[in-house]
Amino acid sequence: MSLKTQDIDLEAILGSISSIVIVIDETNQIRFVNAAAENFFAASSQYLQSKNLSAFIPLDHPLFGLVEQSRRERLNVSEYGITLDSPRTGQNYVNIQASRLGSSKTDVVLSITLRSFADKISRQLTHRGAARSVTALAGMLAHEVKNPLSGIRGAAQLVEQNATPEDQELTRLICTETDRICAIVDRLEVFSDQRPLEREPVNIHRVLEHVRKIATSGFGRKIRFTENYDPSLPPVYGNRDQLIQVFLNLIKNAVEANPKADGEIVLSTSYQHGVSFVVPGTNERIHLPLMVSIKDHGEGISEDIRSHLFEPFVTTKKSGSGLGLALVAKIINDHGGVIECDSQPSRTIFKVMLPVITDKQSIDLAEMA
Repeated sequence: MSLKTQDIDLEAILGSISSIVIVIDETNQIRFVNAAAENFFAASSQYLQSKNLSAFIPLDHPLFGLVEQSRRERLNVSEYGITLDSPRTGQNYVNIQASRLGSSKTDVVLSITLRSFADKISRQLTHRGAARSVTALAGMLAHEVKNPLSGIRGAAQLVEQNATPEDQELTRLICTETDRICAIVDRLEVFSDQRPLEREPVNIHRVLEHVRKIATSGFGRKIRFTENYDPSLPPVYGNRDQLIQVFLNLIKNAVEANPKADGEIVLSTSYQHGVSFVVPGTNERIHLPLMVSIKDHGEGISEDIRSHLFEPFVTTKKSGSGLGLALVAKIINDHGGVIECDSQPSRTIFKVMLPVITDKQSIDLAEMA
């Protein structure tokens, strides 16, 4: 299969790409592989092109489902964080994209990107782990800290009644500090709320517009907001107030990250066809087609804390508590979504992927009305 044009050697270009690229025909016979695919399968291109892809990857693997979906629906479809396990390649965690090759009705291009286990965990499970750890901490603090503090405050108030003016200043300091600690614990207790999430169809653009108005009338009044919205998006099946809290927190962080008073924040929404995540340890796939991204042009997040960003008490702010993003992670987790961060110098993007309301959920809500 030749990929040369008059002036450009496309084979050389594909050979320099680190992702695995495979072209297969209507019977899944391999027609082309790049150098990365040769390394992955530990075989030459001549050998691979004489084989069917099923000789290297089990036929029941989700990859073949993506291939058929791409052929049938004429779409580029993707699946993130899935296990690719075979005797020849061993166990790998990968992202897979399948797309029709040009005008061909049957040929499909597969792009496979290897991911480390740590990357898989950080992108899919960080928010779940953060939510669980803070929930446990909140329950412990409520019992082990707030109750003794109440006793300390009460004792200080009793002492204050018969204290000298100098001592009263100290007792008031004790009361002020105990109140401050109790306020911190109160902020944590929101993580231990295990009540079922009250959901309804939510227009994500109305949520973003509401948050933008709050920002431009207060903390973000000197920032320029650019909106790139897909108006055709279906509703999210979620809790409007909690989603407002999520995006208010993310936009506030983006505003604070902008070094210039006239900086820009870009709010975008899009529908990602065929995007799904696999729940680790199960065969369950979560389809998260609705993506909201918030981009700022600040200094970026340092690499040493990037992988811990959604954990409690991790912050880049001098006066921050490190609970804001942990709470965001919990809320997104409660919605069955995923939050990711891609940060480089002068550009940070937070991406929130959410499920849209299904036909069954619409029927259930109609019956409840």
